[in-house]
Amino acid sequence: MKLLLQRVKNGAVHIDGKSVASIDTGLVVLVGFGAQDTEDLPSKAVWNTMLQKMIGLRIFSDEQGKMNLSLKDTGHSLLLVPQFTLYADCKRGRRPSFTSACPPAVATKLFDTFVAHCKAELPDLVQCGVFGADMDVSLINWGPVTIMLSSEDFA
Repeated sequence: MKLLLQRVKNGAVHIDGKSVASIDTGLVVLVGFGAQDTEDLPSKAVWNTMLQKMIGLRIFSDEQGKMNLSLKDTGHSLLLVPQFTLYADCKRGRRPSFTSACPPAVATKLFDTFVAHCKAELPDLVQCGVFGADMDVSLINWGPVTIMLSSEDFA
C-alpha cells in the first residue's frame, strides 16, 4: 500500500467535466495498492498504522507557523484518489509496467474499505475519486508539502 500525501489549499476530482469531489484546505491523497496487498490487508496492523500516520502527521502550521498540527487537529478535509500508477515499474524501457499493481477487483475493495475507515475517523471531512474512472484531478499544493508513505516502511 502506498499513500502519496499532498497538503493542499484546495483539491478536486472531475469526471467527464462534472465535479465528483472537492475540498478546501486539507490533504489530497493518492492511494495505491500493490500486487502483494490482499483482501485481508485491512485486518493487518500495517493498515491501521498507515491510516493513523496519514491523519496524524503534523504537517499543518500552528499559530507560530511551525508544522505542528495534523489533519485531525485542524479539522481540514481529506480527498482520496485511487491511483494504481503509484506501482509503476520504469526500470526497463520507456513504457511503465504495472504488473506490481494490485488486480483491480481486489484494489477496488481495498480502496472502498480505506475510504470507509477514513470516514469513520474523520466524519463529514472525506471525499473521494472513483476507482477505475478517467479522472481529472486538480489541486493547489500548499508549501509544497508532498510525502510518500509506504506499507513496506511499517511492516
